[in-house]
Amino acid sequence: MIIIHNGKVVTETAIVEGYAVVVEGELIHDIIPESLLDSRWDARFIDARGGYISPGFIDIHSDYIESIVSPRPTSLMDVDISLREAEKILIGHGITTIFHSLSFYREDVFTHKPMRFPKNVQRLVDAIDRTHHHPHLIRHRLHARFELDNMDGVDSLIKNIKQDKVHLLSFMDHTPGQGQYRNLEVFRDTLKGYRNITDEEVDVIIAERRSRESLTLEKISEVASMAIEKGIAVASHDDDHIDKLELVQSFGTSISEFPITMEVAKKAKELGLQTMVGAPNVLLGGSHSGNLSAAEAIGSQNVDILCSDYYPAALLHAIFELNETYGNDLNEMFQMVTLNPAKAVHLDHELGSIKPGKKADIIIIEQMDDGYPMLPTTIVNGQVMTTTSYRRNKGRE
Repeated sequence: MIIIHNGKVVTETAIVEGYAVVVEGELIHDIIPESLLDSRWDARFIDARGGYISPGFIDIHSDYIESIVSPRPTSLMDVDISLREAEKILIGHGITTIFHSLSFYREDVFTHKPMRFPKNVQRLVDAIDRTHHHPHLIRHRLHARFELDNMDGVDSLIKNIKQDKVHLLSFMDHTPGQGQYRNLEVFRDTLKGYRNITDEEVDVIIAERRSRESLTLEKISEVASMAIEKGIAVASHDDDHIDKLELVQSFGTSISEFPITMEVAKKAKELGLQTMVGAPNVLLGGSHSGNLSAAEAIGSQNVDILCSDYYPAALLHAIFELNETYGNDLNEMFQMVTLNPAKAVHLDHELGSIKPGKKADIIIIEQMDDGYPMLPTTIVNGQVMTTTSYRRNKGRE
């Protein structure tokens, strides 16, 4: 038994003080008044020292693993080693369940990273699946991001769905002139940031991308239905128009990732879609692509979920930034990285909140003298996985 006390417990509806969280085995057993605690109990007592006792973060969109597997454009590290190294980093940011967002591209015009080659994507898919059967620190899941012009990759995607290797599916369209790259100048600047390329060469790429054949609506609907029958949530990506929302919803889509404008984000909410934005957008003060401001959308009550996107540290810092700088309710911000994403991917029956009967994925968050949040203790599945403390020196060392 583990008893976490002397902290502020983040529940589904409020942040409460004067209560302790009791963990027994893999599960949360109870939340009890601290007045009932007895030091003679046969339990491990963990003092939260006034910090927040929160559910572990659930990050359902993160392509961070790509930078671990392929730290240089021409290098490719062992995928199993990369996953284990990545989870040591992720758990340090409070992420106890990660959905590795792997891009299923026909080809990638942005980079020559070998990680984006189909055969290497499949190697990582298989490695993620192996984590379920070997020792691991956190929960690993697969978010399959399928590009609509990847005609040759459909059979591979379907095979992975049938083999239960996919846990979230999203359909993407990065054709320049719409979606994330509706502004062609943003597309040009992005492409030049990845490659040494001339304007003329960019023009050729734009023309080629616009002329590509894409999946038919019937095929998209077929694959989406297959995923939904398996209990897999389906998401759309970079929604830039209200009409697109209604179309993707007809496929059974339940999540709108990174809506491009406030109008689209608002409509997505009205239609009952779970809306998601990136935490890095909050820390940067806006979208790196010049699109929707995450902080403004959250302030307007048009967002349900925060994800780390490409920067895992952003989740923890964005929660407090949104509260302290923008005045949002802190408990609601916690829900955006815990219960809300759990609901979106159908895991809320066992994860996402501190509630009796749920898995004991719990983090303790302390804020240092300057407000910097740190994690002294992380518990996954009822096991204390990490303990950390900062040295406090009286002088220079």
